Amino acid sequence: MNSNVNSAVTYGLLAAWALHDTEELLLGPRWLREHLPELRERFPQAPEAVWKVVESVDEREFTVAVTAVGAVVAAAAVAGQRSGGRSAFYQSALNGFGLHGLVHLAQAAAVRGYTPGSATSPLIVVPFTLWARGRLRRAGVLRPTRARDVVTGLALAAGVTVAAHALARKVTGHPGF
Repeated sequence: MNSNVNSAVTYGLLAAWALHDTEELLLGPRWLREHLPELRERFPQAPEAVWKVVESVDEREFTVAVTAVGAVVAAAAVAGQRSGGRSAFYQSALNGFGLHGLVHLAQAAAVRGYTPGSATSPLIVVPFTLWARGRLRRAGVLRPTRARDVVTGLALAAGVTVAAHALARKVTGHPGF
């Protein structure tokens, strides 16, 4: 393995994710409950079904979903470590992590204030992603990034989130979507 791709690059994804998701775990469900009326008013074009799903997420479901996402991130970090950073799964997860940080910043801009995840995104998520990609690039293992890779990264992040919440609803006995 190239010494430029060490465990800080690969397992660092899991560590950065854990720090970021701690913010979301501590503040997410409560913030949503407190701001739901304001969000409904600000975004009246959102379908009612979206609001029903959002308001039904409780702390237990959220915690299980975050744990499920953590398992995926851990698997990606292990794949990255075993492959010296070459794993497409690891690199896609890394890209999805960074892009999801940008989504958090866009959410904060849209509500013109704090949203869960927006504090650690510019401090941890985006900088770690850029640093790790730089290390992969210098090691000669970073896959070229194309527009479809951006779409794939966002789709991976969104798909994992939806699947994690579906699993959490099954585990916690919540009604389905």
